[in-house]
Amino acid sequence: MAERVDTDDRGWALWFVGLPGSGKSSVARGVAEVLWARGKDVVHLQMDERRKVYFPEPTYSPRERARAYEMFVDEGALLAGSGRGVIMDGTAPKVAMRTRARNKIARFAEVYVACPLEVAMQREKNRPQGLVMAGLYAKALERKKNGTQFPGLGQVIGVDIPFEVDEHAECVVDNVSLTLEQAVARVITWFDGWQHEQAARSSRDRY
Repeated sequence: MAERVDTDDRGWALWFVGLPGSGKSSVARGVAEVLWARGKDVVHLQMDERRKVYFPEPTYSPRERARAYEMFVDEGALLAGSGRGVIMDGTAPKVAMRTRARNKIARFAEVYVACPLEVAMQREKNRPQGLVMAGLYAKALERKKNGTQFPGLGQVIGVDIPFEVDEHAECVVDNVSLTLEQAVARVITWFDGWQHEQAARSSRDRY
């Protein structure tokens, strides 16, 4: 079994995963804001932001993506190990990426923000340029069809490579039938129960 990095049982991490355009970042941010309002010590780690810290001039190659997610998991594990709550926001297309986090963080849970590809594509089309290139899906589809190259556009999850759904995800949120407020509330309700279970388990382990 892989060695765990975090040893403080008060720390935890929730990893919000899903397709680009699924709304996972909005849900993750909403959950973080609720916990901040409760006075909780929570860090919001965004992969799109952290990637440019790990790689100031990212190429978005498969090798770089794999390494970036390793660094993302390591950072989350260190923060959780210091006793802090961590909201991790990153697509994490491969189950193995999330499994690595499970093996390194004692109190870890995956929140899968479910959204059909066609809905994610429509949402992403309307997203303005930010930390991530705008029009990802449209550019990836054009490249696939016509061979058009777009500088800085790596493999796009959902078009070039699949998003692997993990059957072991602790929390699944249907982000099509729910409003943002409802999705956040559903995660918070689940989280409160999960935290209670984790505390009870730690208490049992002491005896």
